[in-house]
Amino acid sequence: MKTGPLNETELEWLDDVLARYGNEQAVMDVAELDGMLTAILSSPVDIEPADWMLTIWGGAEHVPRWANDRERDRFVNLTLQHMDDVAERLSDYPDQYEPLFGTREEEGQEVTIVEEWCFGYMRGVALSDWSDLPEALSAQLDAIALHGKEENFARLDALTAEEYVASVDLIKPAALALCHYWLDNPQAAPVKQPVVNQHKIGRNDPCPCGSGKKYKSCCLK
Repeated sequence: MKTGPLNETELEWLDDVLARYGNEQAVMDVAELDGMLTAILSSPVDIEPADWMLTIWGGAEHVPRWANDRERDRFVNLTLQHMDDVAERLSDYPDQYEPLFGTREEEGQEVTIVEEWCFGYMRGVALSDWSDLPEALSAQLDAIALHGKEENFARLDALTAEEYVASVDLIKPAALALCHYWLDNPQAAPVKQPVVNQHKIGRNDPCPCGSGKKYKSCCLK
């Protein structure tokens, strides 16, 4: 896998794939993906790619029917490459870290759009337990949640233009502060409880391992 930041063409390709295969539950664009990955990298516990990759699409039932294996592998590799680059900037080069906010043109001017990134960040927060975040840092998480939760839209609408700009300026330092707190204070990963199968499998039933064989001829041995 390549290393280093993605180029513009690669970011646009990721954006196109997210739009092509997206749904109402999925990450909608690269800005939201960047926000989600930032929160995952800032998590109190390590989150495995197998756990968060499905979140990109809104669950296992929404995973794309890829055009081919090459398309799938490129998406995974570019996502992981981008994540590694963000991780390095967050932890080792914070002065070079920049959230990948979206932009749009209004009245001939380019306007920064932070909502998608913040929604992605809060999506990433939801993948682990942040309840041990100290009260002193709750304002930093609130600064991101202000733009990343629908319930806060009324508060945003009530801000003056100056207050809105000031709220946007808080997002980057908040992301850095939260990341460095959890890097310095990692939490123990929750112990996964074994899954108990309440349904008794018959000897002639299909084996639950997915081999296609009967249970008696496979895992029952």
